[in-house]
Amino acid sequence: MRDLQAAGGTPLTSQPAGEPDRPEETGASRSTSPRIAILLGVALLVLVLDIISKTIVVATLSDRAPLRLLGGLLTLRESRNPGAAFSIGGTSTTILFTAIAVGVVVFIVRASRRIYSLAWAIALGLLLGGAMGNLTDRIFRSPAPFRGWVVDWIQVPHWPVFNLADSAICCGGALMVLLAARGHGIEGASRPVQPSGPPAQPERPRPSQPDQPHPSGGGSG
Repeated sequence: MRDLQAAGGTPLTSQPAGEPDRPEETGASRSTSPRIAILLGVALLVLVLDIISKTIVVATLSDRAPLRLLGGLLTLRESRNPGAAFSIGGTSTTILFTAIAVGVVVFIVRASRRIYSLAWAIALGLLLGGAMGNLTDRIFRSPAPFRGWVVDWIQVPHWPVFNLADSAICCGGALMVLLAARGHGIEGASRPVQPSGPPAQPERPRPSQPDQPHPSGGGSG
């Protein structure tokens, strides 16, 4: 009975009626749930570290000379920035950069439901935490709500003064560019790499050889 079923192309184990066909498993390329917790965890860590560092800097470096470390390779100083990251812009652009930061936060939060990739969750978490860190200064610091000046305190040679939020934004952006260049999507799957050569031709099936008749054995007596 099993030989007849196999010969006729009928599967030996039938699928129950009414049950949809199951797609093939794609392996570990996609997680079973979005990486929202990781994204928010990274963002919260960046935000907390940024707030703590700025609080310490304002309390200890506001009324003193810059602190030079490592032979001048690293300088700690308290500086107020009305513009964007790395002291870009001026007082006239404070509201503009505040609106941009709010837009970035809203966009990342809305897109978090579609993020299944761990690397993308970390990258967007860094970007979200950095944007929220500087946005906190914009909202709550002087001279006015939503016009506050961001506290910068890290300086290296030939580079503007920045803070931890700026560093997180740059690291998150660089990681996003790297992931996009390597074809990693936020859903967790990589785009297939197209072969450089011509497509392989399918192998043609060989014709089956007919069975040779066996010579009759024995003669008439």
